[in-house]
Amino acid sequence: MSTAIADSAFAPGPLFDRVAIIGIGLIGSSLARALAEYEIARQVVCADRSPEVCAKALELGIVAEASTDPAAALAGADLVVLATPVGSYAAVGEAIGPLLKPGTIVTDVGSVKQAALRDIGPHLPDGVPLIPGHPVAGTEHSGPEAGFATLFQGRWCILTPPTGSDRQALERVTELWRRVGSTVEIMEASHHDRVLAITSHLPHLIAYTIVGTASDLEEDTKSEVIKFSAGGFRDFTRIAASDPVMWRDIFLNNREAVLEILQRFTEDLTALQRSIRWGEGQQLQDHFTKTRAVRRGIIDAKQA
Repeated sequence: MSTAIADSAFAPGPLFDRVAIIGIGLIGSSLARALAEYEIARQVVCADRSPEVCAKALELGIVAEASTDPAAALAGADLVVLATPVGSYAAVGEAIGPLLKPGTIVTDVGSVKQAALRDIGPHLPDGVPLIPGHPVAGTEHSGPEAGFATLFQGRWCILTPPTGSDRQALERVTELWRRVGSTVEIMEASHHDRVLAITSHLPHLIAYTIVGTASDLEEDTKSEVIKFSAGGFRDFTRIAASDPVMWRDIFLNNREAVLEILQRFTEDLTALQRSIRWGEGQQLQDHFTKTRAVRRGIIDAKQA
């Protein structure tokens, strides 16, 4: 279901002449910084629907040009990166499709890859390959000022090219992510969405729920929850501070996989509830011991 990529055969020097990033939030601005810092592109430009965001991107010096008009950014681009919420993909794809020249590569950074294939691909003209991607990296912050060039170092980037994809386009996008410090893996889009449902989407759903439960408490109890927040609750609030529009779109566009994993989680939670109710200490200890080993595996893989 997934494939590792062989070592690079590319010579040093820029991979792209002009990269256009559509949406310049945390991931888009981090990529823009990395493309410039590691000399991967000769020119990086962006388009964003917000004039204030465009102005901030220019003020920070992370792009050479910024415009609310996608046509201005796409002119002459040989790579286009969609870094907008997944729910916007169909509208963005429809808007940019007629503006793309043959040979331009289109990729994205979204967390739901079947949605990328479904909503972007049909709008692209012949000769414009789509190589969907997902850098598994981020923070709870958003906006162009939140980005930093080293965000992707030591992280995975999963690419989910459709069957029959342009091999050269895939190799160039792979090389881009390598140069910003990521390890690249090729995966089927459906498999990606199921894996991310458990490793990313469900944890965010749980975090939003726990913090929401705390916010619904009576006012005196709520103030004590904030005052005496221990590490666990503090970590949940960090996750729950993530971009609400982005996560709304993720849950709606990966609903089948999320609901499947949520059902399994609910069953496991019910089993733990029963162990606590009946004082089954050994079952609890055995479960906690098993999950502790998972944490150690994540640390050993340098993903924590």
